[in-house]
Amino acid sequence: MVAYFVTGTDTGVGKTRVSTALLRALHQAGHARVVGMKPVAAGCDWVTHEDAEHGSAHGEWLNEDVAALRAASTLAVPSVFDNPYALPDPLSPHLAARRAGEVIDLDHIEASFHALRQHADAVVVEGAGGFVVPLNEPDPHTGEGSWATSADLAVRLQLPIVLVVGMRLGCLNHALLTQEAIAARGLKLAGWVANHIDVAMQAQDANVDTLRQRLMAPLLGRFAWAPQATSAELAASLVMPA
Repeated sequence: MVAYFVTGTDTGVGKTRVSTALLRALHQAGHARVVGMKPVAAGCDWVTHEDAEHGSAHGEWLNEDVAALRAASTLAVPSVFDNPYALPDPLSPHLAARRAGEVIDLDHIEASFHALRQHADAVVVEGAGGFVVPLNEPDPHTGEGSWATSADLAVRLQLPIVLVVGMRLGCLNHALLTQEAIAARGLKLAGWVANHIDVAMQAQDANVDTLRQRLMAPLLGRFAWAPQATSAELAASLVMPA
């Protein structure tokens, strides 16, 4: 069983784009049962599913990133495993959890991940926001509890990291700081993907070249600005991380 933890230099930099391409690439590489996991999804819509066979319906909070990961997976699993925390508000996870009256439990996420790996040949875990985004906080009223971040979750899972760099002004600093944060926790940076999200960015090639020199991991892919590109198309240009 192989697994990767996909993180990004910020929110909105293309983690899901890379995660779905990685799932497709893993399947093409011979892993029959591949599944994506989004432990915490903040910003969900209430979706009702009709069960015509039993004449019933059920609803769930669903995030578009989770839906994309499921579409790219070949293994269907209960939502409690591939998305343990689905939070309505599009906020930092700890704030979205506070509004929803929930506490994000890393033990629960870790158990869900290990349940997935028992049934899958490959698992891609997509983090929330940037690498050190808060997942939970001390109780604002009692002070009980402690801070925990997406980086703490990555340490729990001990997976190789794939870093998505959103190519825009400021990405060099964000990428190098993230690399330092990953190394400081003893985790392996397996590779990085340059995802172009700003068509007006100047010196794009020079910025990628700088990152090639400064990031101590291979460039796995360079995704051009192409919003309509499918995950299967992107997978064709993705080098598998070691």
